[in-house]
Amino acid sequence: MGGEARVAFLQGNEAVVEGCLAAGLRFYSGYPITPSSEIAEGLSRRLPEVGGVFVQMEDEIGSLAAVIGASVGGLKAATATSGPGFSLMQENIGYAAAAEIPCVIINVQRAGPSTGQPTAPAQGDVMQARWGTHGDHPIIVISPASVREAYVLAIRAFDLSERYRTPVILLMDEVVAHMREKVALPPLGEAAALESRRPTVPPEDYAPYESAGTDVPPLVPFNRDGYRYHVTGLFHDRAGFPTQRLDEINPWFERVFRKVEANLDDIVQVREENTEDAEAVIVSYGSTARSARHAMGLARQGGKRVGYLQLITIWPFAEGPLDRLAQRVRRLVVAEMNRGQMRLEVERIARDRAQVVGVHRYDGEMIRPQQILEALEG
Repeated sequence: MGGEARVAFLQGNEAVVEGCLAAGLRFYSGYPITPSSEIAEGLSRRLPEVGGVFVQMEDEIGSLAAVIGASVGGLKAATATSGPGFSLMQENIGYAAAAEIPCVIINVQRAGPSTGQPTAPAQGDVMQARWGTHGDHPIIVISPASVREAYVLAIRAFDLSERYRTPVILLMDEVVAHMREKVALPPLGEAAALESRRPTVPPEDYAPYESAGTDVPPLVPFNRDGYRYHVTGLFHDRAGFPTQRLDEINPWFERVFRKVEANLDDIVQVREENTEDAEAVIVSYGSTARSARHAMGLARQGGKRVGYLQLITIWPFAEGPLDRLAQRVRRLVVAEMNRGQMRLEVERIARDRAQVVGVHRYDGEMIRPQQILEALEG
């Protein structure tokens, strides 16, 4: 399309607003909560300018319910929250996963549990993002480490959500949300996210969960051009109606997991630096990845062969990259602002082939590069 890049000095939350709009967001419902409120504030002004709808709901449960309804109605839809609100959304995240409804949930993590410290950073929602709702279910979770990534991954969240007919969680933290950086944004109109694949059959032949030939059935907005169908959180048949038949339930389970697990090369993203000759690799994500990358640079200056692995995709877990590293490095240092939620996953993959060391803080303060350097020395 051409055009010049837009250069802006943005806060992370502001970059999310820009990314959501670039992706085609046209419906937002949410409830204000620190440290995500700037997303709602920004979209309350910007969405009406592009013909979109902004609704402040009575709580986070209703917020995600409205997002699900808007998505079924054909609008790209999202909500944003923080830890306590994210907890309230879990039932409807499960509903969206079961009904295979595209939507984006932005969780700007803060120190907890409970009210905790609303303005302090944390990364304590990692396991909740994967297992917060009940039952087995697939989920995609991505995490930015910079303002630029907040913009890019907001767009990618919509892309993945539409591509795989699933809720996608953009897992941020207070530091990324509130820091400001100079960002070069693509020209308007050049970053629109993918649209869901539409059916090729007439309304009378359409089944919203028909899996013949594909793991991601085509989706059409409800009642558009005569397409109408049933949506439920119950186990359902190909037409969306409740079923107790095992020959319908089991294939559905296999398909909804396969549509993610068979596409890990497309979904899972990591960033590696200096891992080719590394004896130790620092593994991190979100704002802590910035401290990790700086610690790697300091270690390299001191003559140590240290690499860096940023987990951009949190779930599905980057088992492939971690498995390859565990085969050839002596130590994996996992830095995160919790008591070791991701470290447990790294230990599972490493299986004693590499020593796994955790660097953890959960008191509302950032992990400093010096703390990571000390773990490299140990």
